[in-house]
Amino acid sequence: MVKDPEQRGEFSRLVAADRLGDAAVTREIEAAPAERAAVARRLGLLALDSLIARVELRRLRGGLVRVAGRLEAAVVQACVVTLEPVPARVAADFAAMYAAGPVAEERVASVAADAEDPPEPMVDGRIDLGETAVQQLAVALDPYPRSPGAEIPAEYAGADADAGRPGGPFAALAGLKGGR
Repeated sequence: MVKDPEQRGEFSRLVAADRLGDAAVTREIEAAPAERAAVARRLGLLALDSLIARVELRRLRGGLVRVAGRLEAAVVQACVVTLEPVPARVAADFAAMYAAGPVAEERVASVAADAEDPPEPMVDGRIDLGETAVQQLAVALDPYPRSPGAEIPAEYAGADADAGRPGGPFAALAGLKGGR
């Protein structure tokens, strides 16, 4: 996600790519309490108690910079069934590529599952490590957090209790496929 250089994110840690040498550079970044509160609001979390990322930046050929690292966070999400707080620890390894110049748009979309993501463009020759960490955290979050013992009531679970058959949006399609 490319941001306007005047719009800094909730957790911004800028690195000037032109100051990177040939050797890899390692950085550890940690979100302050106000930054964590802002990131929690952005991601729809009840709380973000910690967010730390350890990253390695390495200059590659062609003006590319590889950012690889690991993020660790303590989050509190709302249970999808009861809305009760669900605390969780998130740990994820990640890697992203950044290009110094404009990124050429592909004329044909490639949807291969194993295809690499195209490089993100740098803004004014800088990489925002904090924004990279926030985006990676968003991907690593549990999309359907549940508190222990939380169960969906039978009337909403998609089961046809009277017939003993599974229900839901695809049950009718399954019946058509079977010739029923």
